[in-house]
Amino acid sequence: MFLSDFRKEFYEAVLNQRVLLLVASDVDALCACKILQALFQCDHVQYTLVPVSGWQELETAFLEHKDQIKLLVKQDDDLEIPAYDDIFRDEEEDSGNESDGSEPSGKRQRFEEEIVERTMKRRRRREWEARRQEILFDYEQYEYHGTSSAMVMFDLAWIMSKDLNDMLWWAIVGLTDQWVHDKITQMKYVTDIGALQRHVSRHNHRNGDEENSLSIDCMRIAFEYDLCLALYQHWSLYESLCNTCYTSASLKLWSVQGQKKLQEFFADMGFPLKQVKQKFHSMDISLKENLREMIEESANKFGMKDLRIQTFGIHFGFKNKFLASDVVYAASSLMENTERDESGTDNFIKALDSLSRSNLDKLHQGLELAKKQLCAIQRTVASCICTNLVISQGPFLYCYLMEGTPDVKLFSRPVSLCLLSKYLLKSFICSTKNKRCKLLPMVMAAPMDVEQGTVIMVGIPPQTESSDKKNFFGRAFEKAAENTNSRTLHNHFDMSIIELKMEDRSKFLDALISLLS
Repeated sequence: MFLSDFRKEFYEAVLNQRVLLLVASDVDALCACKILQALFQCDHVQYTLVPVSGWQELETAFLEHKDQIKLLVKQDDDLEIPAYDDIFRDEEEDSGNESDGSEPSGKRQRFEEEIVERTMKRRRRREWEARRQEILFDYEQYEYHGTSSAMVMFDLAWIMSKDLNDMLWWAIVGLTDQWVHDKITQMKYVTDIGALQRHVSRHNHRNGDEENSLSIDCMRIAFEYDLCLALYQHWSLYESLCNTCYTSASLKLWSVQGQKKLQEFFADMGFPLKQVKQKFHSMDISLKENLREMIEESANKFGMKDLRIQTFGIHFGFKNKFLASDVVYAASSLMENTERDESGTDNFIKALDSLSRSNLDKLHQGLELAKKQLCAIQRTVASCICTNLVISQGPFLYCYLMEGTPDVKLFSRPVSLCLLSKYLLKSFICSTKNKRCKLLPMVMAAPMDVEQGTVIMVGIPPQTESSDKKNFFGRAFEKAAENTNSRTLHNHFDMSIIELKMEDRSKFLDALISLLS
């Protein structure tokens, strides 16, 4: 069913029901969940929350609760919403009044006309089916992301006049998750930021509100044109520059020459190493006053012209300030934490809790995990480039992390492996002189379960300025597995992430090369 009125056809339909909330394992989904939870709490709606990391868990959750599920999707003439079969049907159904051959001879001409008409109708039907298949193929060939789920849920709250500042912050974090993980184009990100900026102005104008501006518990969101340096306000400036993909790739920090460039960069800014290597909040105030402008000026000299980004920051009282990207990194790291032997559900709940301002300890815990994750990514990127692990397979670049590689356990998780793949591709593009390689997509694989002999594989589109972020690897993986009878599991909601038996890796890759050549 297509929804044209989200409030009437979705929210009001579930208002007096018990709701089953199935939430995927990504930060945008967590934020959408938080907004829905707040709305349900406001309207006293009972719900059951079930985290699902893939299609198998989704099916299991549905089967467990199917006896209680009522399908609320309903055909209603007043809604003027066509069903799937109505969209893809012929404009006319064949008539059931067929000739039995007993008509008088005077009607023979009409009978022949009917045969011609039916023949033409069948031909039009075949043409229509062929066109339909072509349209569906073009639609399903690529995988891409639309508007953030959290933004959609916030719009629902706004339409119902139930939007709160907390909900707005979750919508911002959901959008930022799409940007951090490179799921949407820069144009889409800037457009959505503009839409949210109007809501931020509406919710956070407190010029004359002294009570709120001085309250230790107050929450204030502000638009900022800030540095796109990962976690720099909770780290040292030196560590942040070394572990941010854009700066690390641009300066080629995996090389001795790159490290010299970094020293020159700090010298150009006039920042002593003693200052940049200590915690950001401990730096001299005089250095921090014009930090953004000084870094941007020096960055331009070193060819880094995109070091600032439109984003939002949040203040909790006097002490705690976070950028939206800080929260994304923290929540993602909590969700894929491999340091403890905890279930996926436990990690999901911790990540969900970290989004609440009453659980800042969880958020700080996530920030520490995120720092370790970013350091692990940069170490692995440096290792892959210095040991020439990235190889050109013709239509794509390929890299495989061997068992025993440091931090390999972390990269058995889909979001971490995707982040590593994107960092590695950007760094490889900066390191290679081969112009053709700069335009290629990348396939990356890492051991997933040694006992079961499986690897996790991800495909990412090329990193070009004109990239529309459409990913064709989902369909390509399916076709390659089908052509070679490879034992694959397409369990992830993201079709470009699959699980594959180790022994089938070679023939699967050969089929993929043949398919994409």
